Amino acid sequence: MENRLQGKRILITGGSAGIGEACAERFAAAGANLILCARRIARLRELQAGLVERHQGQVDVFPLDVRDREAVQNFVSEIAERKLTPNILINNAGLAAGLNRFQDGDWDDWDRMIDTNIKGLLNVSRLVIPLMIAAGGGHIVNVGSLAGYQVYPKGNVYNATKFAVRALSEGMNIDLAGTGVRVSMISPGAVRTEFSEVRFHGDREAAAKVYEGYTPLSAADVAEAVFFIINAPPHVNIQNILITPTAQRNAYCVERDGKT
Repeated sequence: MENRLQGKRILITGGSAGIGEACAERFAAAGANLILCARRIARLRELQAGLVERHQGQVDVFPLDVRDREAVQNFVSEIAERKLTPNILINNAGLAAGLNRFQDGDWDDWDRMIDTNIKGLLNVSRLVIPLMIAAGGGHIVNVGSLAGYQVYPKGNVYNATKFAVRALSEGMNIDLAGTGVRVSMISPGAVRTEFSEVRFHGDREAAAKVYEGYTPLSAADVAEAVFFIINAPPHVNIQNILITPTAQRNAYCVERDGKT
């Protein structure tokens, strides 16, 4: 397969762990230069050092909470001033918080998911897209979810945020016609990352049960699919990939230890 990422600059939000970290590793190995942002700057700097040592590319890191619009504005102004306009944006920052019936939902969990998964994606995209248009093109990949296709019990607001990511991706694609900016989405099913620990507020035992009895996707599996999307020829726009573990056929059908 031809490598079209050599020398490209790729911005990854939520780049300190999970899918974001795996994407950083995969793209750096392909010769891309990276801009990584996340709230945990210490983890980003540790990742930066390892990537530079292994792959010798340029890796710039920034502390950023995508929920903070003013912080995003300052961040985008800085990368524009430093002539670090990305060729590719991976809107990866996102989370699930809580698993409750709608009528028992936690307001803080709801705000956290809506502000990160929807508003965070809007904040970054709205400010980066004009830079891409001015540069003559680019590629945006929004990280969606199987949860954006099927609502499952107690998923309610998280489901709603991922349905929104799907709608926003389709809307972006239409509005950016003629600009040279492509828009894609990657929609994973069960992936073993920190995701479930965050959802269960640090309860590792509850998080581990999510993945019992079957082999979930790894973050590297998803990163490989994202690589396929962004490595496509310029005339090809892969609008979405829905990727699940073999054991997971939809949000309800998961084969655990040979039983669904």
